[in-house]
Amino acid sequence: MTGGFRTFVFSKLDRNMWFSSKAVSFLLASCVSLITVAFLSLLNGVDWVVYVVAGTISFSSAFILTYVTLEFMIFRELNKVNNQIEILKSESVSPEERIKIFQQGSSKIFQKMNADIADYAHKKEEEIDRLRKMEIYRREFLADVSHELKTPIFAAQGYILTLLDGAIDDENVRMKFLKRAAKSLNGLDALVRDLLTISHMESGEISMDMEIFDLQTLATDVVDQLEGKAHKKGLEIYYEVENDDEIAIEGDYNRIRQVLVNLVTNSIKYNKEDEGWVKVILEDKGEEVNVVIEDNGIGISEEDLQRIFERFYRVDKSRSKKAGGTGLGLAIVKHIIEAHDSRIHVSSELGKGTRCEFALKKYQDLDEEV
Repeated sequence: MTGGFRTFVFSKLDRNMWFSSKAVSFLLASCVSLITVAFLSLLNGVDWVVYVVAGTISFSSAFILTYVTLEFMIFRELNKVNNQIEILKSESVSPEERIKIFQQGSSKIFQKMNADIADYAHKKEEEIDRLRKMEIYRREFLADVSHELKTPIFAAQGYILTLLDGAIDDENVRMKFLKRAAKSLNGLDALVRDLLTISHMESGEISMDMEIFDLQTLATDVVDQLEGKAHKKGLEIYYEVENDDEIAIEGDYNRIRQVLVNLVTNSIKYNKEDEGWVKVILEDKGEEVNVVIEDNGIGISEEDLQRIFERFYRVDKSRSKKAGGTGLGLAIVKHIIEAHDSRIHVSSELGKGTRCEFALKKYQDLDEEV
């Protein structure tokens, strides 16, 4: 009999109804009513009408109380959470809108849970977006590295194979091809070294070797070193500073030198022959010194300006190839300057020149201040 009744009930009611507030309230109210009637049956002389009235009252009150509690405090809130989770699956809703939806119409009991769900979902979306960008970056980087490595390897391979095929017997051809092969291998060596440098910097394996040095002396040395290269192209190179007082800097001398050499070299490479100029300017700003490398060269477009610090990015690929370089110089410059708690800013206009500047903190002698 019991089994037949159970089968009948399950055949008439949907399984989900057993998890609704009405179904749970009905079961609890029935239990309370049966317990009440059973308790009354222990008393002698109780009329059957009392059983009916007591059972009805206990069932009704238990059902109403349980239903209101479950429906308005739990089940409706759980349905809201379920609907909000469905919203998470929609790509057309922005993260900000989702957070607002989660915060609307929820009781205090579920507000924290809703906020946690929204925050967790937002973080996961950011993580997924970051992973997607990293995957795109990885593919682009591998393609760039393969292309950059292929060029010098194939060039050196071509010269050497030509020599092995018989050209080595001609002394003029032999020396010419050996020099070209050596140049290609030198370029390959520079590329590999720059790749290792920037990889170590990004992974934090290379730390800055901090020391105190005079920035004026360093800037003067860089200008003197590159003066010949500038004059060879018909350019003038200037060094400007307010006075000859020492500008003490605490930083990595060799890395800052690498930054100045790279920026000045770029200004020389991408300049106008016989009518261009390059300036290295130090502006004393009190606690900081502003380092400026300025030129009147070919300039950089607004579109390219946003990407010049990316690995292997070249504004003019044909011109860049002829000028040489690994395509990693500015990416390394950016990492070095950021390691000195600074940022590099570049402004440029096509046909009018480029201005690169960054600030370095001056060394403060605490003993002198006291």
